[in-house]
Amino acid sequence: MQTSAPTNKGSAVTVFASFLHFDMCFTLWVLLGSLSIYITKDLHLNSAQQGLLVAIPTLSGSLMRIVMGVLSDRFGSKRIGTAMLLFLFLPLLLGWLLPVNFSGMIALGLLLGVAGSSFAVALPLASHWYPPSRQGLIMGITAAGNIGTVVANLSAPSLAKAYGWHAVLGLAMLPLAVVLLVFFLLAKESPTRPKGLTLNQYLSALRSGDMWWFCLFYSVTFGGFVGLSTFLPLFLKNQYAFNPVTAGLLTALAAFLGSTFRPLGGFLADKLSGIRMLTVLLLCIGVIYLLISFLPAIEVLIWLVLLIMICLGMGNGAVFQLVPQRFPREIGVASGLVGAFGGIGGFFLPTLLGSVKQLSGSYSVGLVVLAVIACIALVALRVLVVLQQGWRFTPASVPESKAA
Repeated sequence: MQTSAPTNKGSAVTVFASFLHFDMCFTLWVLLGSLSIYITKDLHLNSAQQGLLVAIPTLSGSLMRIVMGVLSDRFGSKRIGTAMLLFLFLPLLLGWLLPVNFSGMIALGLLLGVAGSSFAVALPLASHWYPPSRQGLIMGITAAGNIGTVVANLSAPSLAKAYGWHAVLGLAMLPLAVVLLVFFLLAKESPTRPKGLTLNQYLSALRSGDMWWFCLFYSVTFGGFVGLSTFLPLFLKNQYAFNPVTAGLLTALAAFLGSTFRPLGGFLADKLSGIRMLTVLLLCIGVIYLLISFLPAIEVLIWLVLLIMICLGMGNGAVFQLVPQRFPREIGVASGLVGAFGGIGGFFLPTLLGSVKQLSGSYSVGLVVLAVIACIALVALRVLVVLQQGWRFTPASVPESKAA
């Protein structure tokens, strides 16, 4: 049953609180990646272990998004989001105080990865306050909290150089406490939030073919964004001999562009249609991956990295301009599942590149594989546009229950 209200004028403070929640959680989600050069040196990890180290939090957060999406729909995003922030003090405390080996770091990464499930909490909390015609912009603003990648890569390497990487985990508890307080005080549930969804309604959403195609597209766009955000410092060090601080600065710049262009992707998708935006962006992503696979001179590589992060960020906005329109009542579980597969894509990217480097001595083949996957997603999108009328909807005509 859905609670009715005569009007729903939006809630700027909730959007702000949701943004902060996502920003803090994203900072913690990629924190091991931003510290990876120091950790791998301290623990003497090989290329495959390096890829797994930075990918594990992504996998954990991805799987937890499904759980958090269901809990958010059932019990409210504010309640679940507050509990999540409280939980994150645990892995930070353990990482600060305890000496750990590689197995311990994997366990720590699994716990810290819960931060990645903020996606299924923060986005629905903001989304429920606004009509379909503003979903691209609102979801884009909230999800621009992935600028937390910038925060992590700007601050963590320098702090680790000065105080050690263990201390960075301890220091992270300070901003976490501030965000917890602000979120608790400012975040509000929408009076029109859908409530009381049954298990059959959840399963109905999961049975929709559209849901799984969204998962594929988001695994390319968001998976590419978070995967590169975590692995880029290692790639720059191993392939181009960057020092940790410089690698962190370039990664921060790339992540900043990807984060800030996400709302633009959502806004343009509102105006031009998400399908058109996604078509162009998937093509650009595939081409740029292919160009990077040639491992060009550093001057060229920097521009390619910045450009692909812009495309990936805008692609994220385009995908989530479509999701809340296609699944307006099941937005929590839809955000959780689609976001989970986006995160799984982020787990796949560093794992693939690290393993390929370990086996062949080069990242090239792995980058070609990423280009091929982007092209497959592009072809699938165009086929769906031709074959399925459900993919032709616009903000003015939203199919609330039509399945593929």
